[in-house]
Amino acid sequence: MAREMAMSHERWSIVMIGPFGLRPRGTMRARALPMARALVRRGHRVTLLLPPWQNPEDAGRSWVEDGVRIINLPLPRGPFFHLRLTGGIVREVLGLRPDVVHAFKPKAYAGLTHWILWHLRRVGCFRGALVVDTDDWEGPGGWNDRNPYPPWQRRFFAWQERWGMTHADVLTVASRTLETLAWAMGIPPRRVFYLPNAAWFVGPPRPLPSDPPVVLLYTRFLEFRLDRLIGVMKALAQRSPDLRFLYVGQSLGDEEARFREAVAGAGLTDRVDWEGWVEPARLPEVLGRGDLALYLMEDDLINRAKCPMKLIDLLAAGLPVVADAVGQVPEYIRHGETGWLVSPGDVSAMVEAAWRLLQDREAAWRIGENARRMIAATHCWEHRLPALEAAYAEALAAAGPWSPSAG
Repeated sequence: MAREMAMSHERWSIVMIGPFGLRPRGTMRARALPMARALVRRGHRVTLLLPPWQNPEDAGRSWVEDGVRIINLPLPRGPFFHLRLTGGIVREVLGLRPDVVHAFKPKAYAGLTHWILWHLRRVGCFRGALVVDTDDWEGPGGWNDRNPYPPWQRRFFAWQERWGMTHADVLTVASRTLETLAWAMGIPPRRVFYLPNAAWFVGPPRPLPSDPPVVLLYTRFLEFRLDRLIGVMKALAQRSPDLRFLYVGQSLGDEEARFREAVAGAGLTDRVDWEGWVEPARLPEVLGRGDLALYLMEDDLINRAKCPMKLIDLLAAGLPVVADAVGQVPEYIRHGETGWLVSPGDVSAMVEAAWRLLQDREAAWRIGENARRMIAATHCWEHRLPALEAAYAEALAAAGPWSPSAG
């Protein structure tokens, strides 16, 4: 029945709820917003509700971007900040009367909003379908163990994750690992929809590389040990006296400062160009300055569970990428064809692979162009819409008959 509803291409009103704003964290900008744009192009109505506690300059601002209505909630002042901000999101949802509410991450404000709407639905005050999206793992072995949360917050986030995933009408997951973890919680497979990240842009064909060669580092430094990256950089710099590195990105903590210190300690300061954070509109051009990209990942549960958006950006820009074969990475990189895979943690293997491609730059260019074409052919958000619409149809069927957008 749900599949038939999706195939009939009904137009739905959808509200996407974020745990934070469009920046500096990337989930809503890189995952939710491109997803929303694709849905609008299919004729659906989509609103993003965002609590911009990390970017308060956007508080109270609303605009329409490519047909998607974006509402940044005002930030309350005074006591009970978290409850009042969550209450504001809930009031917006009830006023919009959507067919589907899609909460991004089962934690923080999105998780609290889902919890309230679920209880309101039980007493007949809300009738929309409730979908939860997860693109990270918080529980044991996940971010809860890595981040310096106090014990009460660690317990609360762990409870939120489990409750949110198990009490959604449908769960969308960004990786096969998250899909498996959801099944292990006892969530029926019919309610779990695999929805990996996709490209929000595809760059033009890149020109053949010219000297000096540039190795791109596009990262927040969260996926790997810093000493391993420095080891790769030192080895490559020793082999090529004119090789340069281009850093693009923005850390969420002190990781960039520690990287600068490590670069200086390795004697590489003069070999690194610092671009830092880049506006999305400029990103394709800036990434295109590289001849080769490195993508390091430790083989742990956090990295296995994520679907690396930065890797997709690199491939969409047409860069040959040397990457650790962890988690979702092999779903995007076919070894030797759309990139180069190495064993996780193997510094020597990454150095040798990068050096091989730097030595044969025409072959490297062909790999990058294969990757760009592969992304354009199979990994744009339009390619994900059948699964996403089937997920919404399944959620609507589970929630029961109601058509708020029709009246």
